Amino acid sequence: MMGLFPEFDMAPAKPLKTILSASRRTDIPAFYMEWFMAGIQKGFFDVINPYNQYRRRVPAHPHEVHSIVFWSKNFGPFLQGHYDRQLVQKGYRLFFNFTINAPSPELEPHVPPLAERLRQAKELARRFHPTAIVWRYDPICFFRRGKNLVSPNHIEAMDDIAEALAAAGIRRCVTSFVDLYGKVKRRMASHGVNLVDPPIALKCDTLMQMAAHLHPRGMALGACCEKDILDKLPTDAGIGAGDCIPGDILARLYGNDFTLQKDPGQRRKAGCTCNIAADIGSYRQQPCYHNCLFCYANPREPGKRNA
Repeated sequence: MMGLFPEFDMAPAKPLKTILSASRRTDIPAFYMEWFMAGIQKGFFDVINPYNQYRRRVPAHPHEVHSIVFWSKNFGPFLQGHYDRQLVQKGYRLFFNFTINAPSPELEPHVPPLAERLRQAKELARRFHPTAIVWRYDPICFFRRGKNLVSPNHIEAMDDIAEALAAAGIRRCVTSFVDLYGKVKRRMASHGVNLVDPPIALKCDTLMQMAAHLHPRGMALGACCEKDILDKLPTDAGIGAGDCIPGDILARLYGNDFTLQKDPGQRRKAGCTCNIAADIGSYRQQPCYHNCLFCYANPREPGKRNA
């Protein structure tokens, strides 16, 4: 029976769901899907904050999870194991950040050949809506060899990648410039590569060139955590902030029963616009074995090897 105050007789709102990020800190699809599926089976992940060592329990039952955002440079093991189908059958909704850079064995020594990674991207686009796939061309590096300033992510090298991904229906590319962390500079210097931070004008020109190559293919370019550069671009450049966990797209794909809030744990001052999510990876417990020279998550120092 309706009460005297019908405005208070509404059913309580359903609790908002969590977005799982798997993961900014390592490559789970390439190396740790058995571990990930064990957490899914338990219905939770115990995550240790890498900065303060605080342990939190992240819920992972299907009714608690809005979507899972996977990050990888190699979705081969993920696809071969049909983990996507297992997760979908359990009721999970999936989203993919796929990093595909210009071939550079020196900088990315353990990623599969480019042709294989493009095949994987096409297969993902076949199994899922292409809107659920973001191409990350990341990071853009500049370094000196002798007196010459060099970028291994040549603009020309984008064309073949962009052509293949556009044909698969993928329409979004996110990029950023490498962060010059001390351990990254030392690691690269040990390989004879002197990493440098180019002038902002060169960064702006690089993004403009990239956009000029992508726009004719119907692809949008976003820049991740590059607010200072975006502020310098022309207003009609057509380059926006590149949120890697895009709340608006996830809501359109899978509904908006999650907190539409920017993630306070990310680099907001630098321009990060990612939606809040729970990252369940670990730098130490699940080290990444791609061993990319420029990666902040790579724990390897010069003269040392990952265990």
